[in-house]
Amino acid sequence: MTTPAEASAAGGWVGGWLSTARHCPSPNFGPRPEGAHIDLIVLHSISLPPGIYGGPEVEQLFSNQLDWQADPYFEQIRGIEVSAHFFVRRDGELVQFVDADARAWHAGASRWRGRENCNDDSIGIELEGLEGDRFEAAQYDTLARLCRQLALRYPVTHIAGHEHIAPGRKIDPGPGFDWPRLQSGLAEKKFVFPAEVAHRPPLDS
Repeated sequence: MTTPAEASAAGGWVGGWLSTARHCPSPNFGPRPEGAHIDLIVLHSISLPPGIYGGPEVEQLFSNQLDWQADPYFEQIRGIEVSAHFFVRRDGELVQFVDADARAWHAGASRWRGRENCNDDSIGIELEGLEGDRFEAAQYDTLARLCRQLALRYPVTHIAGHEHIAPGRKIDPGPGFDWPRLQSGLAEKKFVFPAEVAHRPPLDS
């Protein structure tokens, strides 16, 4: 068993679980393909019901415990089995659903870096939010810290949105996400961002 001191020395990791996150294990995962090179972070946004923040519904969805009759919107997603590795709430709280060594079900049909099936070699991070809405300062702080921690354990070099890896099918995290703010928070790390956001001005400029 890994001791707290050993976890700290490993950058806070106990296997593929980050010790600084609250753990809410999801059954929706599987093994990565042999030889998978985990070099991509995929950013998403989610809120359930859409535009409603702070409730337990996202965690319930990812753990297959959502009451499909609790809101009319849930009938549109009834029965889906999805997950992400991490979820960043509006107040900056970090929740982990899937061991980062494993394959979470977050990307769907996708392509990036000339590769198909981004679930195979990516880490999925959900931000509590709605496409087009702004995100909170605490979320950017947590996200930047998480990206740095992931880069300490995995050969992560690319960061993209769901909208970039599945264009025409997905639009998250959307125009309310401040890509320059994230880039500024990761200035000491050499990450590769999508060309269309690499030189975008900050949202408040």
